[in-house]
Amino acid sequence: MPQTVITIATRGQGLYEFTGEAAEFVRGGGMSEGLLTVFVRHTSASLLIQENADPDVQRDLREFFRRLVPPTSDPSMRWVVHTQEGPDDMPAHIKAALTQVSLGVPVMNGRMALGTWQGLYLFEHRDSAHRREVVLHLGS
Repeated sequence: MPQTVITIATRGQGLYEFTGEAAEFVRGGGMSEGLLTVFVRHTSASLLIQENADPDVQRDLREFFRRLVPPTSDPSMRWVVHTQEGPDDMPAHIKAALTQVSLGVPVMNGRMALGTWQGLYLFEHRDSAHRREVVLHLGS
């Protein structure tokens, strides 16, 4: 079964599309039908299948999660105990717990069966730049 690890460099909180890299991996896998499993190897980032046409969708998602889980410097987050790694760390873990660290995408006719406006995204939840590892596994 084909498998690889891609590295996604982030510049802080936001969505980073990697649909192209995943599509290239699937094409190279030589499999007509199967399942692409995508897994992020971090606890403060997650994965999303989301619209890739209108950048306002990404902006609104970032703002929603910022309002839902603000930094621990916000008075509403005084209850948080894990604060040693900065005010964005525990909120990043909470956001990752609310989203997904693994996705399954059907492969049909040698291509990911994504909808017209769907893309694969790494959702970075930390403020600073990171190098995130994403495992791609193609199985039947």
